Amino acid sequence: MTESKFTIILAAGKGTRMKSKLYKVLHKVCGKSMVDHVLTQVEQIHPDDIVTVVGHGAEAVEAAIGDRSQFVVQED
Repeated sequence: MTESKFTIILAAGKGTRMKSKLYKVLHKVCGKSMVDHVLTQVEQIHPDDIVTVVGHGAEAVEAAIGDRSQFVVQED
């Protein structure tokens, strides 16, 4: 029996406390967005599926991630 691996990334935060118009997960750390760092680590375990939960700024986050993940929108 083969085990399936699935990953859910929570990236729906607005980032209000960061006092920036840039969405929290798109802030750069060492030249890469925070969500890119997470995806890079997740991809190393070769999951069967990656789903990223997006909310505020969903379009920008989806554009940054591209086809590396599927998306689910968290409504208010």
